[in-house]
Amino acid sequence: MKITFPKRFTLLKGFVLLFLILSFVARVSFLIWNFSEVDKGFFKLGNTFVIGFLFDIATLSFFTIPYLIYLLLIPKKFYGSILDRIVTYFGFSLVTLIVFFSFFGEFTFWDEFHRRFNFIAVDYLIYTYEVVKNINESYPLPLLISGMVLMVLGSIFIVSKLGYFKSTFTSQTSFLSKLYAALPWFIIALITGLFITNSKADFSENRYNNELAKAGIYSFFAAFRNNELPYRDFYKTIPEEEAFAYLKSVYTNAGDSLINPQANSIYRKIVNRDSIDKQIRPNVIFICVESLSGDFLKTFGNEKNITPTLDSLANNSLFFENLYATGTRTVRGMEAITLSIPPTPGRSIVKRKDNQGLFTIGEVFKEKGYSRNFFYGGDGYFDNMNTYFGGNGFNIIDRGRGFLLDASINTTRTNIDDDEVTFENAWGVCDMDLYNKVLKEADKAYDSKKPFFDFVMTTSNHKPYTYPEGKIDIPSGTGRDGAVKYTDYAINEFLKQAKEKPWYKNTVFVIMSDHCASSAGRWELDIKNYHIPAFIINLPNKSPLKLNQLASQIDLFPTLFAQFGWDYNSNLFGQNILKMDPAEQRTFIGNYRKLGLLKDNTVMILDELGKANFYSWNPVDNALSPEPLNEEFMKKTISYYEVADDLYESGGLKLKNK
Repeated sequence: MKITFPKRFTLLKGFVLLFLILSFVARVSFLIWNFSEVDKGFFKLGNTFVIGFLFDIATLSFFTIPYLIYLLLIPKKFYGSILDRIVTYFGFSLVTLIVFFSFFGEFTFWDEFHRRFNFIAVDYLIYTYEVVKNINESYPLPLLISGMVLMVLGSIFIVSKLGYFKSTFTSQTSFLSKLYAALPWFIIALITGLFITNSKADFSENRYNNELAKAGIYSFFAAFRNNELPYRDFYKTIPEEEAFAYLKSVYTNAGDSLINPQANSIYRKIVNRDSIDKQIRPNVIFICVESLSGDFLKTFGNEKNITPTLDSLANNSLFFENLYATGTRTVRGMEAITLSIPPTPGRSIVKRKDNQGLFTIGEVFKEKGYSRNFFYGGDGYFDNMNTYFGGNGFNIIDRGRGFLLDASINTTRTNIDDDEVTFENAWGVCDMDLYNKVLKEADKAYDSKKPFFDFVMTTSNHKPYTYPEGKIDIPSGTGRDGAVKYTDYAINEFLKQAKEKPWYKNTVFVIMSDHCASSAGRWELDIKNYHIPAFIINLPNKSPLKLNQLASQIDLFPTLFAQFGWDYNSNLFGQNILKMDPAEQRTFIGNYRKLGLLKDNTVMILDELGKANFYSWNPVDNALSPEPLNEEFMKKTISYYEVADDLYESGGLKLKNK
């Protein structure tokens, strides 16, 4: 198929060249950026750039269609008219600005995620306040915008000097010539729209090669269209009864009693009390720390000494040494923690429709007589947090900026007022300001003589990495190390102040990360980038203990409930890891497309193309080595993910459908 540019299409030729040059520069820059991680074999690199070029042409076809339609429809007598000039100059300026904006936006996105645009970028369009402010605090935004405008004007100047505008306006190209020239672009767009998905770029086992082969703008719109992935439509399945039967056997073998054994349900009775121990009901303050990777801790080999508080707590708590996050975003961590569920493909349930009235850990606390509170230093409208927590029985304490809760949600919302704030950035108040609010609300709860469960979501360990000056020896805004050290400092100050409170003796503190600071890696799922620390502090009558059992985020609260000696009904997937046999220990890791089960240093990974890949994992160098497919392991992996998705889709996670 030959693509031609008759005289009337000269300007289009200029835009195509500009787009391809910028795309090539971005691809080469990202290659250099992660050169050590990329598969540099001749054919692999060649395929990366060939596939990338094809995706660039596909992207260009969608860009060109509006102008091609205009060129086909406008009569020859209007060529060069005021209308023609306005449409042409405006159209060229607009698409050029979009391309430059995408070009620079991809660099900031790659810096954060080491990926092309995905559904995270789509979400960022919704939460413009936090995102724009964060970009402005992290980068010289006025300079960037001015630079893009100048580049657009420069492009117009260069194209004009090359005579492209003149050729376009003085052309006498006939309709048939225009039609013949336009047809290839229409055909490419049609084929692309019907048959080419973004996953077609995933030709390699090396994730970086796959990401380099993609086109940023194409990836963005692919994510916009496909940010939910129904499990049964895309992934390997087994018969529904078989999947539920396996999960039921897991829980009955652990001593749980199914409440309705014949139903497709995991709702069951869990008994943790024995004849000696009595159940206790301490207050619980759970701190979900933003982006706290395990490798930030000296306990796990970091030599920078940026987490002295957490390293001390590792020796004075119930410390989980071998625990993994289920995903790579805060909302995925919240899903894992509150629903105690393996990661479902696509968006986190926190951001999906019909996510209220679910059986969460909050329901267990409610049955034991607790009040439940969600604390966030920003406005909890971000990432749908207020709707999710408020719709599942939590009171909201956040930095409200005018975004109101859905009127159908019955909850109490308390604002973090201006006079309670000493420092604030794009994402919210600094951690210490948030903890001061937690302390204040805990004092009120203590006076009411009702036990409380607080879910506290921090924000300071997030780009732009700014925090109050003078608190630590690393200047604010200079990088991740400073943000981690301030996060650690704030936890220390919070615990020191809490120890002075009358409610401290009867309060358990739980600290765990939502996800790691980076999910980037060369493998399908980069396992080491899911390793996070977790601590249970101030447990009554319990000695410090380091747990090396393989565990998941979803197991933390079921393990805590066991420490309290609670008997309760549960719809949670997580288990008390202290009772799990070594042969049964496992953890769940995933991103929005890949779903993995790690066990005994082997990992099964399911993807949205209906594939299952089996690997052995070397914890020393983090390498994955392909292994012959283990059918039994594959069925176990499928069972967890298929049942999790089925329960969400069928309403089986709802309180009323237990």
